[in-house]
Amino acid sequence: MRLTSFTDYGLRMLMRLASAPDRAFSTAELAAEFGLSRHHLNKIMQRLARGGVVETRRGGGGGAVLARAPGELRLGELVRLLEEGQALVECFGEAGGACSIDGCCRLKARLRVAEAAFLAQLDRATLADVALPAPTEA
Repeated sequence: MRLTSFTDYGLRMLMRLASAPDRAFSTAELAAEFGLSRHHLNKIMQRLARGGVVETRRGGGGGAVLARAPGELRLGELVRLLEEGQALVECFGEAGGACSIDGCCRLKARLRVAEAAFLAQLDRATLADVALPAPTEA
């Protein structure tokens, strides 16, 4: 199983936000820390904000903060939100793909069980469990 880079970067950002939940992090600061483009980071932040995971504020003293305590955010929930619209395999997609063995495939059900087990395992941990060490002030 492989997560998209969108999810990978989103989880990294959330791990940083969890390190100092009362502090707002600017997109420029997060982009510099993780070596990402601000544009890509903004797209991720928008999805997290729409999902109620982060709150963003513009202007001086603005930035992104967690909308809920890190201990209330399950990793499986975060992966589901970040991976939204990304099917594990083509035939799991909304359109169902163009699989030539659909109807006689015995793999599909096993993949669904495996995907559910993967997410259930992530649901056992919270963002607080994987928060990065608190950043040091310069």
